[in-house]
Amino acid sequence: MTTTPSTKHFRVADKIALPYRPRSLILWTVVCGMIIALVIATMMLGDLGVTPADIVALIQGEASPSVEFVLQRVRGPRVLVAILAGAAFGLSGSLFQTVTRNPLGSPDVLGLAAGAGAGVAAVTLFPIALPTPAGALLGALAAIGLVSIATGSGLSSTSRVIIAGIAVAAMATAVTQFVVTATLRDEASRLAAYLVGSLNSRDLTHVAIIAATLVVVTPVLIWLSPRLELIGYGDELATSLGGQASATRTQAIILSVVLAAMAVAVAGPIAFIALMSPHAARMLTGTSGPHLVGSALIGALLLLVADLAVQHIPLLDGLPAGVITAGFGGVFLGYLLVTEFKKGTA
Repeated sequence: MTTTPSTKHFRVADKIALPYRPRSLILWTVVCGMIIALVIATMMLGDLGVTPADIVALIQGEASPSVEFVLQRVRGPRVLVAILAGAAFGLSGSLFQTVTRNPLGSPDVLGLAAGAGAGVAAVTLFPIALPTPAGALLGALAAIGLVSIATGSGLSSTSRVIIAGIAVAAMATAVTQFVVTATLRDEASRLAAYLVGSLNSRDLTHVAIIAATLVVVTPVLIWLSPRLELIGYGDELATSLGGQASATRTQAIILSVVLAAMAVAVAGPIAFIALMSPHAARMLTGTSGPHLVGSALIGALLLLVADLAVQHIPLLDGLPAGVITAGFGGVFLGYLLVTEFKKGTA
């Protein structure tokens, strides 16, 4: 694999060499600091805010019942789901954009997130013995399959993917709207909020689902990372260098679908995190490539910012976090569309 003079390698068990650049390492350290600051702000601000001393007391087993309730039942699960689901969305978008070489390849544009939401809605309505994560995964797989079939050329054509993704998302939205109108009022209200993308009422079960997903997927991503770096050079060259382009693409898409589906299962189809995160990672580093770690960190940061905004900005009070990401993401998508059409690649 070709690297620049500034590229170094982090070796895992002397068998896997993961490339990194010192500048990127510094940058992502700063982003981690910003994430920690947002976590602290989320814990401390508001009527139920706690102090750093309360957090230390909880770790030592000396916290009051009220502090335990806030950290273990209210604020703690919410902030952990924001971090982990945001990271999963960022990774999913980075994988899609890398293996399809399509700057608009993301669960949002492909209708995958909407399909996962439809799967969750269908499980809610119909007496199917399936848990919510299974419904999200089946819905996501159905969506990506329909898009791939509809384009007639896989996922590499930007314009075809956009058109097929719009159609699949519209069908998925129709399913979810049917479910919302067919369910009881209280259940419909909760489902409608979830389908926008919300972190309200998250609990440790949601944390466990998305955490387990990342624990399982991360070692596979580490193993796959060197081959993902080669995909950018084209299938023929990547295969000649040992990248196994076709197999790598299939494996990456499967991982991307799983990550997006599980993120949707715990947080709802939060819009455009998956699309924006990889682009932001590339813009910040000024380099191309998968940027898996950077995309994950940016995804977590974006979702934390959106959730903190809906909790503490009066104009946004009570809104689902997905409303904020949809607003900014829609503008970003418009910018990408204009850019790609000017390049003549769409």
